Amino acid sequence: MVVTGIGKTAAAVATARALSGMDITDLVVLNVGTTGALHDGLSGLFLPSTVINHDVNAEAIRALGIDPRETLSVEGGDGTVLATGDVFVTDTATRARLAERAQLVDMEAYAVVFACQEFGVPVRVVKHVSDSADEASVDWPAMVDASARVLGAWVQEQLA
Repeated sequence: MVVTGIGKTAAAVATARALSGMDITDLVVLNVGTTGALHDGLSGLFLPSTVINHDVNAEAIRALGIDPRETLSVEGGDGTVLATGDVFVTDTATRARLAERAQLVDMEAYAVVFACQEFGVPVRVVKHVSDSADEASVDWPAMVDASARVLGAWVQEQLA
């Protein structure tokens, strides 16, 4: 188990460090964590099929002739799209902008998936909605315990 910390940089470094120090034969990485809902009524557990890096200027990078790889596919997902960025979403304007491209938002999944793909290691993403990615999200620390219980039960069920 690797606890990555908060944000893309911490998640990428922690994931790469862990993968570089182990035998990755037959390894599957499971990224487990909380997510904000970008659409009203979303709740529960999700296994995103796509992760996007929402705070990269992809068009500018693409104009330089470089593929920014801002969208990554994740096998075994449920069809949902998860936007990852270093912005902790707490306002309705950002939520609405991201909701045009995704159903969920977090701060680590894209980085974990990117690192795993660079190492050639399969990865799955499992997220539990902890908040509505709006002004009420500043109370995220109080909501983490409930999400951790649901995620822990899911992991235990998968390992059984």
